[in-house]
Amino acid sequence: MADTAGKLPLPPETLTSEGAPRRLGVELELQGLGVEALSVLVAKHLDGEVEAISRYEHKITGDAAGDWIVELDFDYLKQRGREDSSGDSILDQLDGAAEELLAAGSERLVPMEVVTPPLPMDRLGELEQLIVKLRDAGARGTRDGLTFAFGMHLNPELPDTEADTVTGYLKAFLCLFDWLRAEADLDLLRRITPYIDPFPLNYVRTVIDPNYWPELPMLIDDYLTENPARNRALGMLPVFAFIDEDRVRARIDDPRIKARPALHYRLPNCQIDEPGWGIHHAWCDWLQVEHLAADRPRLDALCERYRAHLDQPIGRLVNDWTEQLKPWLKDPDDL
Repeated sequence: MADTAGKLPLPPETLTSEGAPRRLGVELELQGLGVEALSVLVAKHLDGEVEAISRYEHKITGDAAGDWIVELDFDYLKQRGREDSSGDSILDQLDGAAEELLAAGSERLVPMEVVTPPLPMDRLGELEQLIVKLRDAGARGTRDGLTFAFGMHLNPELPDTEADTVTGYLKAFLCLFDWLRAEADLDLLRRITPYIDPFPLNYVRTVIDPNYWPELPMLIDDYLTENPARNRALGMLPVFAFIDEDRVRARIDDPRIKARPALHYRLPNCQIDEPGWGIHHAWCDWLQVEHLAADRPRLDALCERYRAHLDQPIGRLVNDWTEQLKPWLKDPDDL
């Protein structure tokens, strides 16, 4: 991949507990380019090779970080694409025609997706170059169509999976959620879809209690009781499955949950067709979570302030928590 003109800022904790550089996976949902064209463009950018998994999904090999995936984000069609469709009977032909109609009809609703491997965080600036190339090639994002509820998902690897670390990230995110949502300027369709639901208020109250620093089994059980689904603005299920997969699978039997030592941040739009848009906007917002999670005294103090805010029903209607948060945020120049 070509050198980037500049690197994006890094979190305060840049290494895992094993001393390896922390990594970040990114998922870009878009339209405007088919599987073939998108795969060729990504492969050329990476100086990699395209391998077809099916008619609707390709992988690009050659990156030391791992394989990239380009796919139509539609499980049924991906499964159909992996099946043998070479039969020449009338039923085979009708089945093939029905699949083509379904694929054509999905173009206005279902995004194409570019999925990176877990990239070292100091390579994120390189991803900005790819976004520019995709935009120049005709990629379209969230606001280009009324039915485009497309997002950009960030999967930051945690520094470690100790109970206090995981809890700290969850506390920090919950305190900053209203501000993050405002900064994301979510598209209307994405706001009304269930994929980025906020956490239940009672659960928020539980977690931000300054005395809530549970051991991992309790942390996971509390989460699963109040959030028995993938549809949260910050998905904790991947890291909980990594920590204790049996405990998670016993409560949620969903093959889409992939165990990994990473969070799944789902809020940002994918505005890839808009000049100047890139990963840096959402990444710098996320870094506020990183800095807060790494500063225990500041985190405890903000949790106490947020709990007091939630305990004032009328005050919550009058006082904007996002405004109250601003003095607690890191100066962007210090990120």
